[in-house]
Parts: sequence; structure tokens; C-alpha cells
Amino acid sequence: MKKLMLGNEAVARGAYEAGVTVVSSYPGTPSTEITEHIVKYDNIFVEWAPNEKVACETALGASIAGARSMTCMKHVGLNVMADPVFTASYTGVNGGFVLCVADDQGMHSSQNEQDSRHYAKAAKIPMLEPSDSAECRDFTKAAYELSEKFDTPVFMRLSTRVSHSQSLVEEREKEDCKLKDYVKNPEKYVMTPGNAIKRHVVVEDRIKAITDFAEKTDLNSVEENGSKIGVIASGIAYMYAKEALGNRADYLKLGMIYPLPEKKITEFAGKYDKVYIIEELDPFIEEHCKALGVNVIGKDAFTLQGEYNPAMIKKAVLGEDAAEYDEAGEAVPVRPPVMCAGCPHRGVFYVLKKLGMTVSGDIGCYTLGSAPPLESVDTTICMGASVSAAHGMAKARGAEFNKKLVSVIGDSTFMHSGITGLVDIVYNKGNNTVIILDNSITGMTGHQDNPTTGYTIRKEPTKQVNLITLCKAIGVESVVVADPFDVKNFEKVVKEETEREAPSVIIAQRPCALLPPMRKKYSGHCEITDKCRKCKLCMKLGCPAISVSGDSVKIDVTQCNGCGLCTNVCPFGAIEQGD
Repeated sequence: MKKLMLGNEAVARGAYEAGVTVVSSYPGTPSTEITEHIVKYDNIFVEWAPNEKVACETALGASIAGARSMTCMKHVGLNVMADPVFTASYTGVNGGFVLCVADDQGMHSSQNEQDSRHYAKAAKIPMLEPSDSAECRDFTKAAYELSEKFDTPVFMRLSTRVSHSQSLVEEREKEDCKLKDYVKNPEKYVMTPGNAIKRHVVVEDRIKAITDFAEKTDLNSVEENGSKIGVIASGIAYMYAKEALGNRADYLKLGMIYPLPEKKITEFAGKYDKVYIIEELDPFIEEHCKALGVNVIGKDAFTLQGEYNPAMIKKAVLGEDAAEYDEAGEAVPVRPPVMCAGCPHRGVFYVLKKLGMTVSGDIGCYTLGSAPPLESVDTTICMGASVSAAHGMAKARGAEFNKKLVSVIGDSTFMHSGITGLVDIVYNKGNNTVIILDNSITGMTGHQDNPTTGYTIRKEPTKQVNLITLCKAIGVESVVVADPFDVKNFEKVVKEETEREAPSVIIAQRPCALLPPMRKKYSGHCEITDKCRKCKLCMKLGCPAISVSGDSVKIDVTQCNGCGLCTNVCPFGAIEQGD
């Protein structure tokens, strides 16, 4: 049976059909839905791990024990995972082990635009790159065969457009894949220097063998149309090229992006007057071709930044103009990123801006605290950096600066990589204030549970990490829980805690407005009464439901959910919470 599937859904289907037993991931757009779709299949252990490093180690352990396993992450999550990944290349596998990494060309939801293909080359791990949903399923199954054939982890590289686009996928039966025997083998799996030296030899020999495989595999294919123009591409860039050029070019489609074939590329390129390398981000394929002495056109004609489109390719290769997209025929309203109406983080940033705080920020919905009118966040680097960076800032600038400095970090991000930063502050005699934004869920990636929510990925009740107990166990003596919508009290708490001569933690506790219980709690909408003096203080909240019409403030009832934050801010009691 054929079904329309997202690329991520098709990877999940491929994992199921391949007989995967264990999946451990950390949510990260655009990879999140792979793991969320795998949950739908019975008899697979699936989990959200606290971070990507833990997820990789869990999946690798399952592989060593004889199971086919998988871990999924976005490109920056691969940075967190890098430590075990490089060593997994040396240990090899027992059951097949596949790492799905989704790059975010165009930075739709990411802090950088790195190219994960470099990790494959650096770790000497083969990488496959599908171009549509059908290939997502097929390549996933091929990755497990490759993993077990060559005793290696295998990368599957996706992109935002492949992950989140739909195309037809034919569902097939699940393979009868039994656990492989587990045999104690310290020479293979205990990476002391003496053993690792020997395993490095194995890695180099393995890459040579897989490079030979790359010359013969159907994953790399040639499409001839009798053209004098040759195109070498992979993944979504191949799909863009096909749409732009059709049968006016011949194609070498690379499904295995590392290691790249040599003879196949050289023979293909030798047939054409011009050969274009069409690849988003870095000149990965281009550099390989030029190292072989092949004359190709790559980044001289195409950008190193962002996403490509068929119009760009058509212009660069054929010199023909084409519309980049269909015109809507009418003006499309602009919708800049904004925290949702009722977002619990809005009260936090309102207070922090009012107090003139320097705010070391982190990765999550609350990064939007940097946008007008709140404009509170000073830095955002990577997961967990809000805590560590603030420690460095305080040590650099001294006690007086520190009294106007806080870190903000979500509950899931704190579990991911904020804990060690807090340990660093306590251990090294810092006195920073850390605000944990506890909204009871992993919000930015679509409401996934985490160790602080008390539920697993399958919504099974489990032990819930107590943030108060955890922070006190680290050595933080002052841990205060405060509701960020009680703005007067929250302001008082922030002032008190930043004056302390010791580390402190404020847990800003209020659930995400989009959670079902809060949707029921926030009913009706707020109204502006005739008490309004047009001071426009409520506009400083940046709530999308509040706007100015002429010199008057109005509340859009279609957007307002009646959270009541604005009623706590208005100094004249001019806003009332309706039923």
C-alpha cells in the first residue's frame, strides 16, 4: 500500500521495517518527528533522552548488545553527540546502528547553518542522503544492511525540506530481524589506547572497502538524457535541479554522500562540456571532485548560504530567468516570530527589562525574549550556555555587574546541559542567579515530555525530577519558586536573589499556555474598560492580542486566551478578565 508520508515519517517506517528494537533521541527541529512516528509502532523501545550524547550512548549500547538501534537529532545536536560518535566509529557495531541527522539549511529554527557531512568525513562513518520520502524509507533499510555488512555506524543525512515534505511511500512488511548474539570482546569495545590503535587500522581499511562499494552501489546512479551539461547532486538539491533543468541535463545522483566514489565521478564528468556541482551549504562534493582533478563549476555559481530553489539553479546553469515562487495575488500579512498569547515567559522578560537586567539566554521559545518590545536577552549561544556564559561574565566584570545579571534556561534545556554549568558556579565560588523557566514541557520542538514532566514519550507515568531538590543537592542554598504572572512578587524575588552573595535559583513556574489543562483554564478573553488612560504600558508585554488603534489600545478577542497577565501590569485596573 502506498501512502503520503513526511520524510521523517518515512524514516520511521523504514526503521520499523528494518526490525529496529531501540530508539533513543533528543527532540530537535527538523528531526523530531522521526522519533514521534516510531512511537506508533509496538515492540520498539523508544525514549526521549536528556540530551543527544546520552541518546547516542544508549543506542550504541543497544547495538553492542545485538539490537538494531537508532538515534535522531538535528545538526547542532550532533555537536553534543560528537564524543561517542567518533569512538563508535572505532568500536563498530553488532546490531546495525543508524544516526539520523537533520540539517537546517536556511536556519528556519536553528542558531547556525553547519553542514553535517563534515562529521561523516571526520569520523570516517558512511553517510547516506535521501532526496524524497520514498528514499527515506529505502535508504533507512539500506543503512542497516550497510552498517552490519561493514561493521560501522551509518549516518542518514536529512534536511528541513526532505524531513518536512510529503511524497508517496510504499509500505512493506517488517523484516524478521532477531537479536544478534552478544559476545564479550574487550579488544573491540574497550577503547583503551592499546585497543584503539588497533581499531584505527580497522577503520581505515573499512573506509577503503566502503569507497569501493560506493563505485558499485545503486545508491549512486546516473541518469542520461543526451545533454552536454552534467549535474552532480544529492538530497534535496538533486530534486531542485531536476525541477529546474529536467531533461536538459544529465545527472549523477549521489545517495551515498560519504565516502564518495572516485572512478564513477571521473567517468561521468569526462562526458560533458560543463559539469555543475549543485549542493547546499559547503563545497563538500566540489572539493572532492577538484581533488580528483575534475573540472567542475560549484560555488563560483552558487551561494554557500541558505536554501537553493529551482529558479536559482535555472538561472545559474541555463541563464534563464524564472519566478522563485507563485505569486499569491494579494498582500500576505507579515507574521514575525512572537511568544504565544499566554506564554509564561512573557512575564519573566517584562520584569527583567523593567529592572534593566543583563540576561544570558538559551535555546528555546524564550529566545524570543530578545525581540521588541521585551528586548531582554543579551546572548544566546547553545544549549546550556546561559548558565556557563553568565558565570564567565560575572568573573570577568565583578560583583556589581553580577547584581544585574541573570541566566534564563528552560526546564528541558536545564536537564539537557544546564546542570553542569550550575555545578561549575557552585564549585568555583560564583554567585550567579539562574532562572529556570519551568513551563512543564519541551515547548519549542512541539510539546515533548522530558525528565521534569513525569511522563515518558509514550505518556506513561514515571519518576519526575524535582528541580528544587536537584538544585539544592548541587549546593544551591536559595531556591525560590515564583509565578511569573504575579509580576509584583516576581520582581521582588529577582531583586532579592540577585543581591545574594551566593548562587541562587529562581524557578519561574507556570505551564505552557498551549497545554490542554491551560487551554481549559484560560477561557474567555480580557477586556479594556473605560478606566484606560492610554498609557500603553500593556503594549510593553509584546502580547500578540494587544495592539494600538489610533491612540487607543484594543485587545483582539480572537487571539486573547484570557491568561490575565495584562491585568497584573495595568496600573489603573483598566483591564478585566472576562468569563
